[in-house]
Amino acid sequence: MRTNHAIRFIEVSSIVLAICGTANAQVSISQAVEKASQIYPSIRVSLEQQGAAASGIQLARTAYLPRVDFLAQINRATRNNVTGLMLPQSTIPSISGPVLGTNNLTNVWGSAVGGLVSWEPFDFGLRKANVETAEAARNRATAAVARNRFEAGAAAADAFLTLLATEQVVNVAKAAGQRAKSIQTMVGALVRAELRPGADLSRADAEASMATTQLIQAEQAVATAKIGLSQWIGIPATQLTVDRGQLLSPPPTMDVAPMGVMNHPAAKEQTLAIDEVKAKERALDKTYYPKFNSQGALYARGTGANVNGTTGGAFSGFGPNIQNWALGLTVTFPVMDFYALKTRKQIEQSHERTEQARYDQMMLELNTRVEYARATLDGARRVLANLPTQLKAARDSVEQANARYKAGLGTIVETAEAQRLLAQSEIDESLARLNVWRAMLAVAAAQGDLEPFLKNAK
Repeated sequence: MRTNHAIRFIEVSSIVLAICGTANAQVSISQAVEKASQIYPSIRVSLEQQGAAASGIQLARTAYLPRVDFLAQINRATRNNVTGLMLPQSTIPSISGPVLGTNNLTNVWGSAVGGLVSWEPFDFGLRKANVETAEAARNRATAAVARNRFEAGAAAADAFLTLLATEQVVNVAKAAGQRAKSIQTMVGALVRAELRPGADLSRADAEASMATTQLIQAEQAVATAKIGLSQWIGIPATQLTVDRGQLLSPPPTMDVAPMGVMNHPAAKEQTLAIDEVKAKERALDKTYYPKFNSQGALYARGTGANVNGTTGGAFSGFGPNIQNWALGLTVTFPVMDFYALKTRKQIEQSHERTEQARYDQMMLELNTRVEYARATLDGARRVLANLPTQLKAARDSVEQANARYKAGLGTIVETAEAQRLLAQSEIDESLARLNVWRAMLAVAAAQGDLEPFLKNAK
C-alpha cells in the first residue's frame, strides 16, 4: 500500500513539474536533495522491486490456505479394457471397469464432476520459514529504496555545489575581463601617445581576448552544470535557478562530529542481504520432513457402459449419476531429497559467506571514504584560512605592476602576469568556501546522513 502511495506521489510530482515547466524554478540545496530522492528513475525501479517483494510475503502466506480443485469432464470413448500394469505416464488415458475380453469400437458417453480439498495441518515450521524468507527479501528491497534515495540526494547536492562553483567562476571571469579591457584601454592610450611600443597593445589585445574566451568557457560550464543538476531534480536546465542559502557564507568552524558507518544506507542494505540468505538457510532446514495432507473429495461419475458388456441409451452417461465421497490423510516423505537439500544448503552457505565478504569490503570502503573526506575537509579549511593573504598579495601586485607600467619602469608582460595571478587568486578565493562545503558534504555522504550538512546549508 505504501509503495502504491509513493508511486502516485511520483506521478503527481511529475505532472506538477510539467505544468510548472514554463516558469523559472528556484531550488535550494535541501529542495534539490528532496526532489532527487523522490523522482530519480532508479528510485522507481527499487520501489517496484519493494512492491514485488511485499507481494512475495502474501504469496508465501497463501501456503497456509487449503487447496481446492474442481473438475468437470464429459467424453465420448470406447470401453475396451485390458488387464496389466502401466508405468506412470501422462499420455495414455486411464480407464476403469471390468475386463470384458472383447475388442470393438462401440463407444459411450462418460462424465465426471467433483472437487478435492487438500490442507496441510502442520509442516514443522516450513511455511513460517518461507514467510520469514519473503519478509527478509522485502526488508532488503526496502533498504535498497533508502540507499537509492540517499545516493540520489547526495549526487544532487554535489551537482548543486558544482553549479554554484561554476557561477562563482563566471563572476570572477567577468571581473577579470573588465580589468583586461581597462588595461587594454590604458595601453592603447600610451601607444597612441608613442610612449609605448605597438607590441604592448597587441599583448593587451591578446589578454583581453583570452579573458573573453575564459568567460565563455565559464558560462559553458554553468550551462553544463545546470544540465547535470536538472537530471537529478527533473527541472529543465533553461528554467533552473538556485537559492544559495548559506553556501557562499563562511562555513561553520565547528568540527564535523565523527560517526560510525554502521547506519549508512548501503551498510544497512548489505546487512539485510546477509539476513535474507540466512532466512533461506533456515527454510531449507525445515524442508526435509514428512509432508502431511488431509484430503476430502466429493465427486460423481456417469457412464453409458454396463458391466455385462451392454450399453445404455443414446444419452446414457451424458451426465454424472453415481456419487462418492472420501476423507483421508496422505503422508509423503521424499527420502532421496536429502542429498539435493544438502547441496542447496552448501550453496546458500557460500552465498552467506559471499555477502559477508561484501559487507566487510563495504565497511572498509566506507571507513576509508570517511577518513579521506575528513582529510579533504581539513585541507580545504587550511586553504580557506590562507587565501586572504594570497588575495591581498595578488591585488597589491596588480597595483604595483600597473603603477610601474604607467611610470615606464615595468613591462606589459609583468602587468599581464600580475592580472592572471589576481584572477587565479580570486577564483581560488571564490571556490574556497564552496570547497569546504563540498568536503563537509563528502563527510556527511560517507557517514550516511546528509541532515547535519543540509541543516548548516539552509
